[in-house]
Amino acid sequence: MFGGIDPALLISALMVASVPIILAAIGELVVERAGVLNLGVEGMMIMGAVCGFIVSVQTGSAVLGFVGGAIGGACMAFIFGVLTQFLLANQVASGLALTLFGLGLSSLMGQSFVGIRPPATGAVPLGPLADIPFFGRVLFSHDWVVYASIASVAATWWVLKATRTGLILRAVGESHDAAHALGYKVRKIRMLAILFGGAMAGLGGAYISMVRVPQWTDGITSGAGWIALAIVVFAAWRPWRALIGAYLFGGISVLQLNLQAAGARIPVEYLSMSPYLITILVLVIMSSGKGKAALNAPASLGQNFHASR
Repeated sequence: MFGGIDPALLISALMVASVPIILAAIGELVVERAGVLNLGVEGMMIMGAVCGFIVSVQTGSAVLGFVGGAIGGACMAFIFGVLTQFLLANQVASGLALTLFGLGLSSLMGQSFVGIRPPATGAVPLGPLADIPFFGRVLFSHDWVVYASIASVAATWWVLKATRTGLILRAVGESHDAAHALGYKVRKIRMLAILFGGAMAGLGGAYISMVRVPQWTDGITSGAGWIALAIVVFAAWRPWRALIGAYLFGGISVLQLNLQAAGARIPVEYLSMSPYLITILVLVIMSSGKGKAALNAPASLGQNFHASR
């Protein structure tokens, strides 16, 4: 114990708190690598949260709840994809509208589910590994979504770096006109990336309402979607750095809760705003290095594609 804080419990809670951010950030990273800027991550996450919660409560299955959350997020992403890829609407405005729409619709859908607890998502039974001092608590006492989130980072890194699919996706993000000239279907590729990003954001939202805070309340995501967007920039569009950024935010979030529980003399308001303040400071520091983060951005990010242009 250090100052009333258990390090094993702190790190274990950090990994759980980071899961929604990791999932949403990895999904958005793939979307932006394809050249699409979707600012509706918050809306997709909260729709995933309410859809996952409702499905899990109605079916009694946590697994089906996560499937419902992914579908809810993907449906919101589909709306964004149609608006931006086929109707050529402005991506920034469409993303912001998607967030506002998701916040309102989720509040309406979740009204009759307030005060209900979802079915539990149990830890993966890893046998004697969970009994190892310190490391058993930190690494081997989590539910399957924690391990799936780390696996998604590794899988995304591998696909983007070492597969033809990743090469085509990155090519579309760097120059959609050149990719189109080579015969690739830019709209189809971007739509698939958008749907993947929506499903991942929906999974992250479902994890919040089913595991992180196992109940439904309006605005339950509390800005997690915006943090995921910031972490993609912090990571310079690289999956492993996105994992580090999510752990940084999750660690600060858990630490401020532990400090409050330990009776720290810092005002509660300062502790509550510290995760967001530190995220902003990190982004400022990253952006000040002669635009290094901006240089890694996909060249066609935020630009609409039209075949006849």
